[in-house]
Formats: sequence, C-alpha cells, structure tokens
Amino acid sequence: MTMFADDAPALRRPMVRRLALADFRSYAALDLRVEAPLIALTGENGAGKTNVLEALSMFTPGRGLRRADLGDLARIGGTGRWAASLELESDGDLVQLGTGIEPADGGSARRCRIDRAPVSSARAFADHLRLVWLTPAMDGLFAGPAGDRRRFLDRLVLAVDSDHGIRVNALERALRNRNRLLEEGIRDAAWLDAAEQELAGLALAVSAARVETVTRLAALITAQRDEASPFPWAEVSLEGEIEQMLPHMPSLEVEDRYRALLRANRGRDAAAGRTLIGPQASDLAVRHGPKQAEAARCSTGEQKALLVGLVLAHARLVAAMAGMAPLVLLDEIAAHFDPRRRQALYEELARLGGQVWMTGADPAAFAGMGASAQVFRVFQGQIEPA
Repeated sequence: MTMFADDAPALRRPMVRRLALADFRSYAALDLRVEAPLIALTGENGAGKTNVLEALSMFTPGRGLRRADLGDLARIGGTGRWAASLELESDGDLVQLGTGIEPADGGSARRCRIDRAPVSSARAFADHLRLVWLTPAMDGLFAGPAGDRRRFLDRLVLAVDSDHGIRVNALERALRNRNRLLEEGIRDAAWLDAAEQELAGLALAVSAARVETVTRLAALITAQRDEASPFPWAEVSLEGEIEQMLPHMPSLEVEDRYRALLRANRGRDAAAGRTLIGPQASDLAVRHGPKQAEAARCSTGEQKALLVGLVLAHARLVAAMAGMAPLVLLDEIAAHFDPRRRQALYEELARLGGQVWMTGADPAAFAGMGASAQVFRVFQGQIEPA
C-alpha cells in the first residue's frame, strides 16, 4: 500500500474532459465534453443521470457503484456490448482510458485500454485516476447489516490500494474451499490444515490492509476535524478478532493464532455451514464524534451528514496517499440538505481540489456552486447544457 511521503510531490488533479459512451445503459451514443471541476447533472428520475456516474465508476477495479454484472450494463435492445471511454487531463497531459465488453468474442470479459493499448485489468487505471463515491443506497449504511459496511470499507481500501480487490476475491475463494471441506465431512487433517493455512495468510493480508486504511483515516480525521462543520467528524474503528490482534503483536503470531482458532472451531463452523471467525465477519464501527454516540443511534439526517463527512475525509485520504485528488461521484446528493448545508458542501468539495460529478432532479439545488461549475440537463439518453 502506498505510504505517506515527507517529500511528497505536488498533488495531481486529474480532470475528465470528455466522456464517450456506446450502448451503455440508456445511452445508445454519448459524447460529452466538460470543462469545470464541479459538474451537476439534472433531470427527471429515470432520465439517466446515475448511468453517467456508473460509467465513470467503471474506471476503477470492481463492479462499479451499482455492483452490477457486466452484461447488465449493455443497453436494452442494443448489440449486447458496451463501451465507455474518457479523456483525462492531468498537469497539462491528456490520456485516454477505455473499457467495455464484446460478447461477440465468445464471452463478456471486460476489456481495458490506456491510450488505445490493451492493459491487463482496470487496476492499471489507478496510475491515472482514483474514485470515491456516495449513492442513496448507502444511506442506511450505519443501521444496516455488517456486510454492507464491509463492502463500504473495502471500497475505501481499494481507492488507495488497487490490489485489495484481488486479495478479497482470493479470500472468498479460500473460505468457500474450507466451507466445502467441512460440509463434505473431510476427516483428513492434512487437507484442512492446507486449506486453513492458505485462508489464514489471505485473511491476514485483507485485515492488515483494512487496519492500515482505517488507522490512517482516523488519524486524518483527528488532525483535520472542524467542530463547526455541518458535516460532523466520525470516529472509526474495526471490530474483529484479527483486527484486534494486529496492532499489538507480530503478523506471523497473528496468523498462527488465527490458524489455531480455525482448527479449534471446525466442529462449530461445520454445524453453522460457514466460517464464523475472520475478516468475512468483521465490522466497521462508526461513531458521531461531536455527540459521542453510535452512528446507528443517530437521526436519519445526522447519519446522512455523518456519512458525507466520512466520504469527504476519505477523499482527502486518497489524495494524501495516492498523490492525486480523486474523482468524486455524488448521486442525488443535494436533495437531502437545506440551502445552508448545500452551500457548505459545495465549498468543501471545491477545497478537495479534484473534479466532482453530482446528480439531482432540481436544477435550483445547484445554484450555489458558482462560476467554477457546469450544469447539464439529462433527458431521453441525451445531455445538453442547462
């Protein structure tokens, strides 16, 4: 994972200058040129605003902000393929990023290109672009199941460590392997020992990446928190056996202890049908800092403001660790706040130094963004200046 550097170079500020879509969701074809650091997309519900943000979110490892299957991104009635490309400007240089699928090739594997040259995966985009996003689906994050918070946490880590997704996927495969062996009643200890050794190594790697990110995020929040901000600061920590051990003992000892826990709990895990201890059962704990209250016990409005504050802090962390201001995607963000808090949000976003894309049904909600913004109207698969 990238570390902070005492002699860190000047912050890079990549800006999307052109976005082109072909057969992506509601867009048969789109060629959108933008100039401003703040972009607002307005239009009726269902017009295709979120589809634009989703297209941008495909330029990072993973399945995008809707977590959709690749095939589901293709336009209904289209060819079954889809393509998205963007021109990105950074420090006066332009680079072209492209991604999409071609089912005609015999599958729907995702293709990625940089300056039209193939690259192995979307992880290569991280050299040019980092993304942070917030969607309405995340509004229930604090009161919802722990699995939602783990996915949110892994997205935080992935924004600063593009290899994290590989480790998480490998961990899931190792868990399925051990669960299958337990379900089949395998009595050969050597098989289970080997499966648990692989699982323990991956569990440690995933947990260590999460701990480092959360530790750095907590330190940044402490250093930069503003008691007067309408977006309250959060206390963040991790709950889980491995996460509790890692700060206090050597990694090899943690791995050994986790293997011992797996061995001791084979019977219980077999009865449960799954592995009960490990990073797949960990949780991200969040507290409302100024109120010193669990986030889940706060009001709906307080939770939304707290979540926005957490995402803003994460964007600052990405900038500090990656050396580039992230592209921030905020879906239906303005409707939740009164004019005072909306204005404060736009000021906070401008201070991030990167490009921000927002959506909302009411154009008036974006009136306070100022001259450094562009507002577009989205309708029937088309976009034009508002």
